[in-house]
Amino acid sequence: MVKEKARGRQRKFTRSGNFSVYILECRDGSYYAGQTNDLAARLKLHLAGKGSRYVRSRLPFTLGFVKTYRYFKRAFHEELRIKGLSRKEKEKLVKNFCQTKRTIKGGYGKEKQL
Repeated sequence: MVKEKARGRQRKFTRSGNFSVYILECRDGSYYAGQTNDLAARLKLHLAGKGSRYVRSRLPFTLGFVKTYRYFKRAFHEELRIKGLSRKEKEKLVKNFCQTKRTIKGGYGKEKQL
């Protein structure tokens, strides 16, 4: 929960909704981890080259992993945990997720499914 000052008094600011942590497998085989409250919109930004500099230079990509959380803080901490994993550990996450056949291929006009 973040507190925000409003005219001399503090009010509570809460983040609501569902928050997704995701891993993208880029064209060069590298992994990009991120989190968002609107996965479809974030993937569109990545496809347009406006999501992050890292992914922009490595299009097209495949969505390798997604996990949804109800609370922002949990999603944020999961993203940090994933970013701290070794490459082999990230590969294991992606492999286990891909067995459920929920991948999204994207970039340069390729078909996208959610």
